[in-house]
Amino acid sequence: EVTLDLAERRRIRSAIRELQRQELERDEEALASKRFRSERGSHRQDNKENWLRSQQLEEEQQKALASLSRQLESISDVEELTKLLRGASEYEERKLIRAAIRKLRAEEIEGREPAASQPALW
Repeated sequence: EVTLDLAERRRIRSAIRELQRQELERDEEALASKRFRSERGSHRQDNKENWLRSQQLEEEQQKALASLSRQLESISDVEELTKLLRGASEYEERKLIRAAIRKLRAEEIEGREPAASQPALW
C-alpha cells in the first residue's frame, strides 16, 4: 500500500534493510558451515594410498581459509578487498572475499541511513 507518512516510510525502509542484513548473515553462516564441512565420498576408499596426503592438504586449505577469514575481518576498504579478489586463485578464497565485500557495502548503506531517509524536496 502507498503511504504518505514519512515516518512510516522510514520504518519500512529500516525494516527492509534489517531483513537484508539478516539474510546476509544467514548466507555467511551457511558459507561458513559449508566451508568447514568435511568431504564425504567414496573416492577416498578408491585411493587409500593418497588418503593421508589429501587429508593433510584439506587441513592446510581449511587453515588457510580460516586465516584469510580473520584477515578479511580487519579490512574495511572495498578497494583493498577488490585487489585481493583479483589476486585470489582459489574458488573458496574468492567466495570469502566476495562475502566480505557484500558485508562492507551493506554496512556502508546502513551508515548512510539518516541522509537517505530525508524526504526529497521537489
